[in-house]
Amino acid sequence: MAGKVYLVGAGPGDARLITVKGWQCMQKGDVVVYDRLASPRLLGLMKPGAEKIYVGKLPDRHTMKQEDINRLLVDLALEGKTVIRLKGGDPTIFGRVGEEAELLRQHGIPYEIVPGITSAISVPAYAGIPVTHRDIASSLSIITGHESPDKLDRSIHWDKVTNATGTLIFLMGVAKIGYISEQLIRHGRSPETPIALIRWGTRAEQETLVGTLADIEARVKEAGFKPPAVIVVGEVVRQREQLKWAEDMPLFGKRILVTRARSQASSLVQCIEDLGGEPYEFPVLETRLPQGEEQYGQIREALTRLHEYDWVFFTSVNGVDYFFQHLEREGKDIRSLHKARIAAVGPATCTALRSRGVAAEQLTGNFQAEGIIEMYGREMQAGQKVLLPRGNLARAWLPDQLRELGLEVTEASLYETVPADVRDDELISLLEQGAVHAITFTSSSTVTYFIRALRQMGIENPPDLLKDIMIAVIGPVTGKTAEEEGLKVGLMAEEATIDSLVNALCVWNKRTE
Repeated sequence: MAGKVYLVGAGPGDARLITVKGWQCMQKGDVVVYDRLASPRLLGLMKPGAEKIYVGKLPDRHTMKQEDINRLLVDLALEGKTVIRLKGGDPTIFGRVGEEAELLRQHGIPYEIVPGITSAISVPAYAGIPVTHRDIASSLSIITGHESPDKLDRSIHWDKVTNATGTLIFLMGVAKIGYISEQLIRHGRSPETPIALIRWGTRAEQETLVGTLADIEARVKEAGFKPPAVIVVGEVVRQREQLKWAEDMPLFGKRILVTRARSQASSLVQCIEDLGGEPYEFPVLETRLPQGEEQYGQIREALTRLHEYDWVFFTSVNGVDYFFQHLEREGKDIRSLHKARIAAVGPATCTALRSRGVAAEQLTGNFQAEGIIEMYGREMQAGQKVLLPRGNLARAWLPDQLRELGLEVTEASLYETVPADVRDDELISLLEQGAVHAITFTSSSTVTYFIRALRQMGIENPPDLLKDIMIAVIGPVTGKTAEEEGLKVGLMAEEATIDSLVNALCVWNKRTE
């Protein structure tokens, strides 16, 4: 039985500009066939085990001919697979979706066309250029600029197109900008007509070049301006000086690698996006319940003594999450800790507890294990019992210090942190191209596993590859681990929180403007 093909518009570049339906399709495909204009982050939506096939085209070479792409979609669907054909922008605007859909129909393969947000309107919007304006332009034309001059003359009636609408949008026309400008002037547009080229709009590499029809070719050559870019011709370009907004955001122009576990990365990714940066998720580790019966026996033992503890210190959100999972598994609830003082390291951990109805004491100042001794050391008494709900990689420093103070410490390893099974050729390509501007590390384990992952992907000397990238860490312990791995730490959060880490990135980006 044949599968089904979804011809999905990926939007202009920013992963959030895909439609909800496109997002849902990405999560159910058995195989994703994609090109270079699709955001790499969208590939992170693929379900586990899904296959990805790159068929993108570059200016100087075609990875796969269109006829072969059409045939590939048919062959994959005939294998019974759900196929996602991910195409930049909208698939119906110069996306050759008609050719793909026609062959699918000839073979009786069901398909859907999922519209996308076209770069023709979204990219200018990110540059502060509305393609229509009540007082300036009430119509627009979208024109291909990719063909050779003789083909352009056959496909474009310059005498009609030049003045047909207020705004002209040319897609894929950077290499022909001189010829396009010449034809527009020849057929009636003023040489002083404003024109803008927006390269990689909505992405970290977004760059805008503004000129007139008379001088834009010289400006393009002087700037070394390269495709892909959207070209806007018309008076609406003058609105940019008043309406540009993306360039003013605190993290504009920065692609920031997030190495946290996928389950933890959302808050950091959201912060980066909200501030105009482009996050790239590469989860180097994952957390899971303990796999051995011996570990469960130790956990059960710790939980049977909840009524005995004088102190419980939660040092991470994971510790909170897994603690309550084990409570439910063992048929217990938080009332058993009626005797204990419960404290949380960091505001995120405190919030996680409060969401479960526990108003924990929150450390002030140092949001790391050292802060527990600083804040509570004088109140602790020898012989008191302490529970530390943590993971298998937690540092020995805190329990050692507590035992030196004479306390009886129970370490409950409630979860395991293990390397994520990842391989990301797109990431390696971005790193080699210098297209990643900063890397965030929120724990020592993210550093260790990231370096290990790079080596597993064939990078013999990771520190050399990363030497020109800003390394941002959440605190001194993480920073020390990074330096031990040969990395040069450039940013450290003032407080061990995500907000503080992001603030450090914003200050850095402002300095580099």
